[in-house]
Amino acid sequence: MVLRLALLALGVLELLRPRKVVDFWMGLATTGGDEINLRPWVYSAARVEGALLVLWVLRRRRSGE
Repeated sequence: MVLRLALLALGVLELLRPRKVVDFWMGLATTGGDEINLRPWVYSAARVEGALLVLWVLRRRRSGE
């Protein structure tokens, strides 16, 4: 249940603020400062991932699993 709540929160954040979420994780995953250039579609992909996470959590909640 805690995992579902965490995934739901992450999904909502990715839907509402994909740039902040992606930039946060990229900052943790890389070194070297501001030299990282992401392609523009990365933020759209994060938003789609967020929508899929929210839908998955809600679907599992309805099925009672």
